[in-house]
Amino acid sequence: MERNLYACIFFADVRRSMAFASFFLLAGVAFAQIGSTAAHSTEKTVPALLVSDVHFDPFWDPGKVPSLAAAPVSQWKAILSAPPSPDRERRFAALQQSCGARGADTSFPLLESSLKAMRAHAAGAKFVAVSGDLIAHDFSCKYEALLAHPKPGDYKSFVEKTLDYVIEELRGSFPGVPVYAALGNNDSDCGDYRLDARSEFLSVSGKEVTGDSSASERSDALESFSAGGYYSVPLPAPIAHARLLVLNDLFMSKKYRSCAGKADPGAAEAQLAWLLQQLSQARHDKEKIWVMAHIPPGVDLHSTVTKLDDVCDGQGPEMFLSSEKLADELAEFDDVVQLAIFAHTHMDEVRLLKPDNSNASPASRKGVAVKMVSSISPIDGNNPSFTVVQIDSASAALADYRVYEASNRTGVDAAWTEEYDFARTYGKAAFTPTSVSELIAGFAADAAAKTEASRSYISDFSLGYLSPVLKAFWPQYVCSLSNRTPNAYRSCVCSTAGK
Repeated sequence: MERNLYACIFFADVRRSMAFASFFLLAGVAFAQIGSTAAHSTEKTVPALLVSDVHFDPFWDPGKVPSLAAAPVSQWKAILSAPPSPDRERRFAALQQSCGARGADTSFPLLESSLKAMRAHAAGAKFVAVSGDLIAHDFSCKYEALLAHPKPGDYKSFVEKTLDYVIEELRGSFPGVPVYAALGNNDSDCGDYRLDARSEFLSVSGKEVTGDSSASERSDALESFSAGGYYSVPLPAPIAHARLLVLNDLFMSKKYRSCAGKADPGAAEAQLAWLLQQLSQARHDKEKIWVMAHIPPGVDLHSTVTKLDDVCDGQGPEMFLSSEKLADELAEFDDVVQLAIFAHTHMDEVRLLKPDNSNASPASRKGVAVKMVSSISPIDGNNPSFTVVQIDSASAALADYRVYEASNRTGVDAAWTEEYDFARTYGKAAFTPTSVSELIAGFAADAAAKTEASRSYISDFSLGYLSPVLKAFWPQYVCSLSNRTPNAYRSCVCSTAGK
């Protein structure tokens, strides 16, 4: 996301306080490590690893970039592992300034530190799911600043190699374990929020992304990825009769444009048609589905507040996606979709996609529970983190999850410890639509954020960073968690404001 969501909200509403800088002094507290993931698993549950917004920055050492550009990705590790260039800090600082970077993304030392921590805390993981944005912000600016006179296709090749490197590093950390990745808005060969459907970039990168598909499904996965960056894979044994649908919802974003800067609604429509077919087939086959994409449906609270939209005076909230079609499809198949995984905000969040109950009683429709995965990148001042989940192998339901946090933002001599455990923190037996709905209802009834559950959520939402800002906007934030349409959000916010 372009800026930290709640830092921007706070900055935009200066009437609340002029002490913005003071919040940066309120860093999060270190938590004691509580055992390994392997010890947490049971015979009925199996672990998996969720990672997002890695935003790996190969330009962290500018002196190595020409060598990276000239080398195959198989040689990148050796180049990046070599001692830093003598002028690394000075040149990187100048690069950041010239490209207007708001902070530092994931350096090679931080990536190595995070991978080491993942191996320690996600031992035994059955799969790794990466929910988008593998490459750094300001990618094209930095490339152009450091590599003069590139030949046609050189930039696309460098983007592809960076994506390949991150995925291969994850595969190398978990040998034999499938790595499933979604593309994010930064993962493109022609700029942020820009991409062409059926492009050479999708065809080439698809070979890497779909590399862990089974031999029988590889052709279909590569075909759909080449068309629009989406694909389907079965979840690995012992998870029974379950499938992961990986979407590329960049095409559904309000900010999306083709590489030529034009709108292309056909790319989103084709993907939604594919999703409907996959969900319908799963319902027929009595198969359980996980869905993963980068940009969440619902209200973009950051854009809504920073533009000073007055929702209660008739101005609609800003939305992440161009329509509600994705959320509508997922909610309509809440009997099939066990979990939806999104990211993009860099924060640790939960949401609920509630169905339209006009033709069904509320008791018969539960909705879809959403897990928003926090970032490895510390660009917004947050501590890097990743999530280890426990999956019921018989039902494919999400039984529990733990979030692990780094002690610093550089990865150098960082300790990675457990931040919190969902089931233990909130007293829930599993991460289900019912438990998430109950949790959100509790937040909504606690406008002052005084309960233990509310305080825990606020503390864990942005690890090590700016928790008081979220508390200041708690009612507005809570309204965005399950009110996914403009009218539903407006009704919630305005009724809350009137209390």
